[in-house]
Amino acid sequence: MSLRSDANALHPELVALRRALHRAPEIGLDLPRTQEKVLTALDGLGLDISLGRNLTSVTAVLRGGGGTGGTVLLRGDMDALPVTEISGEEFSSETDGAMHACGHDLHTAGLVGAARLLAARRHRLPGDVVFMFQPGEEGCDGAGHMLEEGVLTASGQPVDAAFGLHVSSSRHERGMFCCRPGPLMAASDAVKVRVTGAGGHGSAPELARDPIPAACEMVSALQTRMTRGFGAFEPAVLTVGSFHAGTRRNVIPDDAVFEATVRSFDPEVRERIRTEVTRACEGIASAHGLEVEVSYEAEYPLTVNHEEEHDFVAGTVREVFGKERFTLLPQPMTGSEDFSRVLDKVPGAFVFLGATRSGADPATAPNNHSPRAAFDDSVLADGATLLAELACRKLATLAA
Repeated sequence: MSLRSDANALHPELVALRRALHRAPEIGLDLPRTQEKVLTALDGLGLDISLGRNLTSVTAVLRGGGGTGGTVLLRGDMDALPVTEISGEEFSSETDGAMHACGHDLHTAGLVGAARLLAARRHRLPGDVVFMFQPGEEGCDGAGHMLEEGVLTASGQPVDAAFGLHVSSSRHERGMFCCRPGPLMAASDAVKVRVTGAGGHGSAPELARDPIPAACEMVSALQTRMTRGFGAFEPAVLTVGSFHAGTRRNVIPDDAVFEATVRSFDPEVRERIRTEVTRACEGIASAHGLEVEVSYEAEYPLTVNHEEEHDFVAGTVREVFGKERFTLLPQPMTGSEDFSRVLDKVPGAFVFLGATRSGADPATAPNNHSPRAAFDDSVLADGATLLAELACRKLATLAA
C-alpha cells in the first residue's frame, strides 16, 4: 500500500480529530486540552515523547529501524486566534472569543496523520523523524521557545532537514500545493505607540492637551511614510490594527494608544522603517506639545525556503499528486511565520496547501484570520501524505 492510499484510509479519523480541535480552540503558549488530544492521538505509535517545560508543546521522535540516515523534522502549529467565529460551520468553536481562523487545527491533525503513516513504516526508515507540535505561533514565538528547549536535537543528533505546511482558506484552489524558492514570507515587527497629554472637559479642549488628534495624525503619517519614504521595489506593509483612547464622548483622555504590525523583506529596509516610525511619531508629538513613547519590537525573521529543498518539495508533489497540483508562487507573501526560525537553522521548506471550500471562489472567499474563514478538510489526507513522503524521501537521500 502507498502512503497516499493509507492516508486516504485514515482520512475520516483525521477529520474527526480536526473538528474536535476546532470546537475547543486554545490561544497562546498554554494549550492543555489541545496537548491532551494530540497525546491521545499519538498513543500506541511507539514514539519517544517529551513535553515542553515552559509551554504545552509536544515533541515526538520516531526511531527508524533501517539505519542512521539522519533526522528530518516535520512541524504543525496548534494554537488558535482571539477571534469570535461566525463561519457557520456545524463544528464551530464552543469557546467564546477563540477560533481556529488560521487552519492550525488542520496542521495538527495532518501532522498526526503523518506520524501514523510513518510509524507503520518505521522498519523501512533509514533515520529518525521529529514531529514538532508547536503552540504559540500567533505572535507568541512558540517556535523560538521550542528551539530554546532543544527541539532540533530531540533525536539525539541535529536535524538535517525541516518541512512545514500551511493551509489557506482563500487565494489558492482547493488541493493545490504552492511554494517558491528563496523569500516566501515577510519578516514581522510589532509597534506600540502611547501618546500622553493632559485630560480635560470635551467642551474646553484649549484647557487640555488632547492626545487623540495627534495619535490620529500619526496613524495617517505612518501610512504616508510607507509610500513616500520607501521605493516601489522596497516592499513593506504597515497596518494599524488597534487604537484605544478615552472613556466618554465628553472627556478628553490623558493618553491614546495604538498598535501596528510591520512586514518587510529586506533587513536594511526593516531597520529604516524602525527609524522612520520613531521619527514621525516623535515629530508629531513635539508639534502638539505632547509626549510619546514608541516601542518597536522585532518579531519573526524572513521565512526563506532553501532552493534545493524547495525543488525537492516541488518534485515530490509532482510525482505523488501530478504536475498539475503544484504551483510556483510568483512573489512572496506579506504574512509571517515563526517556522522561519527553524529554517534559519536547518535546510528546509515551507509549503502552502489550498483549502478553499468546495464551490467557493478563492479570490473572494474569507481569508485566514477572518471570523468567517472556513477550511475544506478534504485536503487533510493529502497534507499528511506530503509530509510523510518528504520525510521518507529525504531520509533515503541522507542515507545514500
